[in-house]
Amino acid sequence: QVQLVESGGGLVQAGGSLRLSCAASGRTFSDYSMGWFRQAPGREREFVAAISRDGSSTHYADSVKGRFTISRDNAKNTVYLQMNSLKYEDTAIYYCAARGSLYADTYYYTPGQYRYWGQGAQVTVSS
Repeated sequence: QVQLVESGGGLVQAGGSLRLSCAASGRTFSDYSMGWFRQAPGREREFVAAISRDGSSTHYADSVKGRFTISRDNAKNTVYLQMNSLKYEDTAIYYCAARGSLYADTYYYTPGQYRYWGQGAQVTVSS
């Protein structure tokens, strides 16, 4: 079992920045590929970014590419999402997710591929 706790959400003006953190506990963090997803009201949960177990591979949704950066610190059991140049349409609840992976350099980008989820962090961007 893996427990995930997000933090760092909040209210920010368009063009601003936020950094989300997701602290993991319960198992060996470096055994898990990690991802960030988001869900806006009335919309399905969508992929944002993913990172492999060893941090060597990352993948982004087209809508955030060039603005968001995913990273991880396996020594601190934490994955981050640095969000720059935020837009109104980035407003959503952001979830981190984890899944075990045999491959150190593989990421996953659909919700069904993840087993463990955090409770979510609200990000609100004012226009």
